Amino acid sequence: MIFLTEQDILTEEQEELDKLAYTKKRYLSPKEIAAYVLVNFGQKNLSQFTSAYKEFFMIQFLKLDTTAYAYINLFASVYDALDDTISGLIIDRTRTRWGRIRPFFIIPLPLWVVGSIMMFTAPDISRNGKIIWAAIAIVINGLGMSYFGAWNLMIYNITPNNDERNNLITISKFFELFGVWLPSLVPILVQFLPKINSSINMKGVYTSFAYFMVIISAGFTIFGFFNMRERVPLQSREEMNETSVLESIKQIFTNRPLFAIILSDFFNNFKAVGGSSEQYFWLNNSGNIANQSICGLFTGIPNYLMVPFAAKLVKKFGSRTTAIMAGVFGGVAYTLLFIIGYHPFGQTFKDNYILNLIWVIFALTVCGLPNKVIQVVNPILSAETFDYMEWKHGLRNEALVTTVQGYFTKLATSITGWLSGMVLTWINYVPLTDSLGNAIPQTDPKMLNGIWAVFCILPAIARGFYGLSFIIYPIHGDFKNQMIAELADIRADRLAQQDAAQKAAAEAKNSEAE
Repeated sequence: MIFLTEQDILTEEQEELDKLAYTKKRYLSPKEIAAYVLVNFGQKNLSQFTSAYKEFFMIQFLKLDTTAYAYINLFASVYDALDDTISGLIIDRTRTRWGRIRPFFIIPLPLWVVGSIMMFTAPDISRNGKIIWAAIAIVINGLGMSYFGAWNLMIYNITPNNDERNNLITISKFFELFGVWLPSLVPILVQFLPKINSSINMKGVYTSFAYFMVIISAGFTIFGFFNMRERVPLQSREEMNETSVLESIKQIFTNRPLFAIILSDFFNNFKAVGGSSEQYFWLNNSGNIANQSICGLFTGIPNYLMVPFAAKLVKKFGSRTTAIMAGVFGGVAYTLLFIIGYHPFGQTFKDNYILNLIWVIFALTVCGLPNKVIQVVNPILSAETFDYMEWKHGLRNEALVTTVQGYFTKLATSITGWLSGMVLTWINYVPLTDSLGNAIPQTDPKMLNGIWAVFCILPAIARGFYGLSFIIYPIHGDFKNQMIAELADIRADRLAQQDAAQKAAAEAKNSEAE
């Protein structure tokens, strides 16, 4: 029988208090929070701008063939997926004085800056030249973003305090709302600036706005590099090398929570096809591309309430249940919108223009309610998945995990990128422009119905299957609480070992000096 002295008991109690303090301590300063929010702000706005307008610009103004656009996206996605294997291994094994993640704020910056600008520049060159131009722009932008993707891992390493991490996610998503309206201004500027000044055309507005978005994003990224830290204790380079790449991949594929997230991301990506058709819908079906900005002013209002509401849902129901509810709600809402149609007040949209516009804005507002909930809950679910892997295997192969995750995302992106161009081919869409090069709407009823179907059906499928994917997600309830408690012990022990190693090294250095 082992008898513990009072001192032993006090020592054990102090060790437990130290572990608890490590996981509950507040680490983030206001400046660091601001840095994270600004980098996220810049990147989300640039991403939204490129995803919303890249296809429209290249087809409408670069005059890129729709089939060529589809296959360029397919090629770029395959190439990007191959590169992700290398980038994931490099990022996971990077150890520098600036940390593991921060160097990749700066290194790939020139690639995605140049690629983003090229995607919104339309030189007057031959058909083959346009294909080459578009391919280079999309590929180097994707290559830059592949390495800059390490930025997304910062949220999992900036603090070991789960509550602080979740609060930072909510704060960043809330402040996104004050900036995501920037890309929504483009349709208004495109519609009215050429009318105010005849020397300005639509193409020039898109290009100028691309420069504006790139400057903001790059500036905030550099600011973030100098003002953020990584704090979750990592394995040393030697410890990482002890685990083979094959073993790491095996560990990833036995990660059940990750499988649920991969499945949900795969389905959720199909919403992008509907999103890519948005400009076509407003230009052709409603007859005025500026309606997109008018709609955005109203559909974005509930997001200011949905972000804090999402945080409350996560606290009350947990991240898993919140994701399921958001996905199913979105799937049902888009399905009902498609069935009712975009002009219920007349045979065409113009028959009762105002009422039809009000209806579409209201319906899209309802359909968009889950958007911010999903954006808040997704990084929380991913963080829990990385915690699960560290708890089960002792390693945080985050970049390699996101690489594997990225393969399936890229597979979905390849399909959606291909579909984005091919659906326009299938409905025989032909871009029309006036003598000044400005876009004008189509009026063929079959073409308009095709655009509407793409606009609604794929987002309905994407949202519905996104939610249902989390039925197999295991991190919830008592299991989640147990995992968090045991993980705190693992991290505290790792910190103690690192401190002991540092002290031993310091003592050895002092002995040599003597």
